[in-house]
Amino acid sequence: MPRGSCLCGDVGWDSGELTILHHCHCSLCRKAHGAPFASWAYAAAEEFRWLNGEDGIGEFESSPGFVRPFCRRCGSSLPAHDTEGQRVVPLGCLDEEPGCEAVAHVYAASCPAWSGIRDEVAQFDELPPGMEGAEVPQRERQAPVPGALRGSCLCGGVAWLVTGEPIIARFCHCSRCRKARSAAYTANLVVPSKGFRFTAGEERTTDFHVPDARFFHCSFCQTCGGSTPRVDPDRGIAIVPMGALDDEPGIEVAEHIWVRSKASWHEITDDLPQHEAGPPG
Repeated sequence: MPRGSCLCGDVGWDSGELTILHHCHCSLCRKAHGAPFASWAYAAAEEFRWLNGEDGIGEFESSPGFVRPFCRRCGSSLPAHDTEGQRVVPLGCLDEEPGCEAVAHVYAASCPAWSGIRDEVAQFDELPPGMEGAEVPQRERQAPVPGALRGSCLCGGVAWLVTGEPIIARFCHCSRCRKARSAAYTANLVVPSKGFRFTAGEERTTDFHVPDARFFHCSFCQTCGGSTPRVDPDRGIAIVPMGALDDEPGIEVAEHIWVRSKASWHEITDDLPQHEAGPPG
């Protein structure tokens, strides 16, 4: 019966038996997690129970009838009720093996070009027959900004522009990223801090620093829990969650890092260089 917890450990749960593991590529999941996609599995409502930290849970209704809970301290996405009353559990936050295998990629038509789907799991442009889910509302898109990349959180209250030339894009499989983004792995775009600026809602962001980490922080919107960029002035960079971008980044992902920490239930199927730990050098 897999247990899970958020990045800071304030919120924990016992899932009960998990079934129907699926990867969701919809724009709302990417915004909420800041990752290429979210990985969910179903748990029976009567088997699921919170172990600690219920009073530290924030909520945001991203679609009519679908509320996304998140930890108010660290921003991790937490198990939610689906439209049928079951629990949907984000696998990136599990502390144990899920006990099931992926059966589908859903909303695959929304998968961004920089991510791609390369495994043999069945793909559906939206939802497969028999799977019910909340409607994915389409946010009104703003006009592109010439020479810049736009990004925003799940609720749209926090927005930013990248005007500097990106330095590198990476997929990171470390356990901290999995917990912070509640996903199989994350995708980070590293840009010069001088080429990054918030255009709205910077005051709505909050930051959690893992106590024993040298650099690792996660930033998120206090309203919706969606991942937001973090500026590191000491290193002169900004780290942008690629799942929250509104435009194609114009740069290809270069490598996988911290592969030795990879989730056992996820396989790397591309040909990008893999590093057991952090990036070389």
